[in-house]
Parts: sequence; structure tokens; C-alpha cells
Amino acid sequence: MEDNLISKKELLELTEISYGQLYRWKRKKLIPEEWFIKKSSFTGQETFFPKEKILLRIEKIKSLKEDLPLDVLAEKLTSNPININITKDELIKRNIVTKQSLKVFNDNFGEIKEFNFESMILVKTLDKLLNSALVSLDEAKLSINTLKENYNNLQNVNFYMLIIRKLGVTNCILISDFKNIYLDSSSKLVCRIGIQEIISELKEYNIESDKN
Repeated sequence: MEDNLISKKELLELTEISYGQLYRWKRKKLIPEEWFIKKSSFTGQETFFPKEKILLRIEKIKSLKEDLPLDVLAEKLTSNPININITKDELIKRNIVTKQSLKVFNDNFGEIKEFNFESMILVKTLDKLLNSALVSLDEAKLSINTLKENYNNLQNVNFYMLIIRKLGVTNCILISDFKNIYLDSSSKLVCRIGIQEIISELKEYNIESDKN
């Protein structure tokens, strides 16, 4: 399973950025190293990118680079945790999660009045699972427990949550640098969530807060 790809040539034309800008942003870690995918083509070896991710990231960089230094912007877009605390009311007010997801989280994982970055990742992941309509409540709870138990082992790593069903049994797997996965015929990949994308999304809320 692989994301739709866009070539470097197409990317530069579509986004109207230069080769130099692209690689400067790479050096600054604004664009992850693993998004630069080398593949063979009829002209030799060519660089491709996961299309949706790179286009969203470049749009975000272009919209914010005038307001924030690149080093500050890079810190906010990487997977590194940030020091932030936010109330449950603010989570709702800023549309970070829904009221329903917050209630499910509090009912099952304990009442939290002020969320740090780790608990924000947990509740945002739960929100995405519940709103996907792909998993049951019990499967969502299993997945959040798995993420919670392994969070400290996964910091500063680009990883994915996979929810797999086999013969009525659900498993949640956390893997780093997901590209392809092959399952036996009796197993089904029900849902895949990129935790790095959730982290970036949460940091973008913080970016907007810094700008205001």
C-alpha cells in the first residue's frame, strides 16, 4: 500500500518553488527525509514524494514563512513534542476535537482538565478513530491504550497506527516509517492513522495561536 506519488519536476512546477528552496527546507527539516523517495524511471533514477502530504506541507510553509523564522517553523512541524497545556474547553472552542470524542476520552481514560501534548495526541487520535466510522468504540479504546502504553518509545519517530481484524479479533500495531504492508487473506487492514500527521496538525494549532 503506497500513497500516490508526485515527481520532483511536477512538484516544483505545481507549487512554483525552486529546487534550492525545496532542498533548503529539507536541510531545515521542514520536509521529512523519508518523503524524498528514490525510484527508477526511464530517465534513470528520479525523486518522488507522497503527493498529498508534500503539497499540504509546502502550502503550510509558504503561508507561514513570512511570519515565523524557518528554525521556529521547523520545530513546530517536526514530530518532537512541544511544551503546551490547553484546557478541555479550549480543545472544543478551537475545534481540535468534538465534544463527543472528549466525553468518550474522559469516560474511559480519566477526567483531564488541562491537556499536555501527549494527552492531546491521545484525544486527537481517538477523535479521528471515532469520526472515521471504521472502528468500534472498543477497538478505538484498544488503540488508544496501545498508543498510551508505547508513547515514550515512539517519540521523535515517524510512526503509524494500524488496526487489523482477523477472524473477529482486532489488533492494534504501531510501526515506524510505514510504506507497504502485506497481510494474509484472512486479515483485513481496517484503519491506518499517521501519528506524525496528528502531531503536525496539533502543532499547527499552536502556530496559529503564536501568530495571534
